[in-house]
Amino acid sequence: MSFPDVRMRRLRQSPAMRGLVRETSVEPRQLVLPLFVREGLTDAQPIGSMPGVAQHSLDSLRAVATEAAEAGVGGVMLFGVPAVRDARGSGADDPKGILNVATEVLAAEVGDALVVQTDLCLDEFTDHGHCGVLAADGSVDNDATLERYTSMALSQARAGSQLLGLSGMMDGQVAVIRRALDAEGFTDTLLLAYAAKYASAFYGPFREAVDSQLRGDRRTYQLDPGNRREGVREAVVDEQEGADIVMVKPAMGFLDVLREVRDTVQVPVWAYQVSGEYAMVEAAAANGWIDRRASILESLLSIRRAGADALLTYWATEAARWLRG
Repeated sequence: MSFPDVRMRRLRQSPAMRGLVRETSVEPRQLVLPLFVREGLTDAQPIGSMPGVAQHSLDSLRAVATEAAEAGVGGVMLFGVPAVRDARGSGADDPKGILNVATEVLAAEVGDALVVQTDLCLDEFTDHGHCGVLAADGSVDNDATLERYTSMALSQARAGSQLLGLSGMMDGQVAVIRRALDAEGFTDTLLLAYAAKYASAFYGPFREAVDSQLRGDRRTYQLDPGNRREGVREAVVDEQEGADIVMVKPAMGFLDVLREVRDTVQVPVWAYQVSGEYAMVEAAAANGWIDRRASILESLLSIRRAGADALLTYWATEAARWLRG
């Protein structure tokens, strides 16, 4: 028999050898844990479509954030669920609103151990569920929304948020917020631009998590899933406007976009492993169809391999423990 001159299997012959030549890895510091805090709760309230994830009270929020810090997770991203909503999302910039109060709590509790981050969008706070202020015809008014985002950004920065997650997909949001923060002396507050955020079907469980009031859809401001080049262009524009980090969301169905964004921009690139991705793995594992732990770790590795410098995942704390253990 003739044998090939190149024997690739030499590099795979033992766990030690495979580990030595592995090209991509995941570290706990690269993981960010999304957390939901709901006004009025006294205990954590499980989210039915996301097994293992809950809406938190301030006390349970402290506990899970402390666990994340102890596991070596790099950061937490806070989402607020208010008791009362209105058309302009008044609770979003209220210093006594649930998101800003929770930010103060976590900044004091774990702010030295990990990066406390906040979602900057109006959808959780509006009674119509859209990410901005509505015009008379029912469309989202981009420029009126930027005024609300500016006020929200300043409130979050004052509350102690170290990084603002601009997830609303309004044109000009990065530039406007950067100018406002700098003018008020918050020059060290980072901006994470959800640059390539697609109008995805995989956000479904998240809507339950934030008790979304959405009527209609968000296709006039979130990206069409068929558009790769437009996603890259959004990331470039956000980098030019002053974003410190850009995001691709969701991760699973948009790994090609993630790779191209990473190859195009100079700032760090993150990805969000969204609620639908989480729910699918949990459901399949619960039915015994896949190995849960192996599938979770492989999914994280694939996102890193595609180019993510860090990623948001609901498995952050659990995965961090595995990776350290």
